Amino acid sequence: MPAIFSFLFQLFAVVAGLVFAASLAVAFVLLLAIWGLRAAWARLTGKPVAPFVVRIDPLGGFNRMARRAEAPSRTPRADAAGTRLRAADVTDVEPK
Repeated sequence: MPAIFSFLFQLFAVVAGLVFAASLAVAFVLLLAIWGLRAAWARLTGKPVAPFVVRIDPLGGFNRMARRAEAPSRTPRADAAGTRLRAADVTDVEPK
C-alpha cells in the first residue's frame, strides 16, 4: 500500500513539473512572438529595431536610500515633539 502512494506521489510530481515546464515554454514563445512582431513592425515603418534593455543602477538605489536617511524625520511622534530634546532633559538609570 505505501508503495502505491509513493508511486502516485512521484507520478503527480512529474506531471506537475511537466505542466510547469510547458507553461514556461508557452510564456517564452509568446514573448518571442511579441518581440518578433515588434521588430517586424519597426522594419516596415523604417524605424531602428531596439532590443529590450533593462538598465539597473545599484548605486542609484543606494544614493536614493541615503538621501532618504539624511532627510528630517516626518513621523507623527517627531511632529508632535516639535523640538529636539537636549541632553540635559534625558534622565538615566542610576547604577546600583
